[in-house]
Amino acid sequence: MTRLLAFLTALALLPAVLSAPAQAQAWLDASRPGSAVRDPISAIADQHRFEMERLRALADQREVLAQQQRLQTQLTLQRLEAARAPAPSSLPQTAYARPFAVAPAANAVEPTRLDATRSGLAEIDAWLDRRPH
Repeated sequence: MTRLLAFLTALALLPAVLSAPAQAQAWLDASRPGSAVRDPISAIADQHRFEMERLRALADQREVLAQQQRLQTQLTLQRLEAARAPAPSSLPQTAYARPFAVAPAANAVEPTRLDATRSGLAEIDAWLDRRPH
């Protein structure tokens, strides 16, 4: 009997328990003065306004960071240029210019080198001109 009474009590309370979330979500009249509930359009507008304010603040922070980095870059470049060694007042002579005494001797060696190159080229030409198998 006690079990039957508990079952009937639970069965009677079941609709009340299931309807409780629905009562918590009931919409109150927004036109009533002093009502805490606002219409959905105003709520969406507030969300958009808050988001725009957040994005503007974020953009301002990024702009400040970019300006700070530009200043740091300029200071770094100035320090590097100040630390650079000064340019020499007169340019040194080129190290690759041959003295006049060496030039005739180099010309005397060149015919021998040219003959060796030509003989090597003749062998390559003969190999390229061979008949295919």
